[in-house]
Amino acid sequence: MKSGTRALGVAESFADGDDRSVLCGAVLRADRTADGFVFGSCAVGGTDATAAIETLFFDLDREDVQYLLLAGIAPAWFNVVDLPGLSVAIDRPVISVSFEASPGLEPALHEQFAGDSLDERLRTYRAQPPRHRLAVDGDEVWVRAVGVGADRAERIVRAYTPTGGRPEPLRVARLAARAARRFRAAERADGDV
Repeated sequence: MKSGTRALGVAESFADGDDRSVLCGAVLRADRTADGFVFGSCAVGGTDATAAIETLFFDLDREDVQYLLLAGIAPAWFNVVDLPGLSVAIDRPVISVSFEASPGLEPALHEQFAGDSLDERLRTYRAQPPRHRLAVDGDEVWVRAVGVGADRAERIVRAYTPTGGRPEPLRVARLAARAARRFRAAERADGDV
């Protein structure tokens, strides 16, 4: 992959009691140079993550971004992302990377939700491509990809993962999302004094 090829990594951060999760999109080149940031939010426990990530992408207004990498598939406490719908909306491959083995989200969804809330999340979740385990630099990640085949998705994840198992766009986005959440919390605390 050429060193200037850009990916947008999206990660989130929220704390107990937050009703919104901070989303950060970090543009990184394959040579690990950070090249832009964008921030937004989605509802904790909501169903707006797909729309919020789509908004991040278009707010960024970067035609040179070739891939969208997501940290997981259900940010902000089961706010399940529609990967195929997102890929169509932004006209880019979308790759979700998760960092822990699991039996999938269905058992947790059944435990946490009921009725229409459960049905909506299950419909979205069941429409996703399957996860594939990928060994990266001595770690394991699980990858879902839309808009590229499994082999190409693996090459993309590896190209953006210089060390450890977390692709650099996702690592940087997670750091920035956490910093933005802390800043927001500090502003609120200062306003209460």
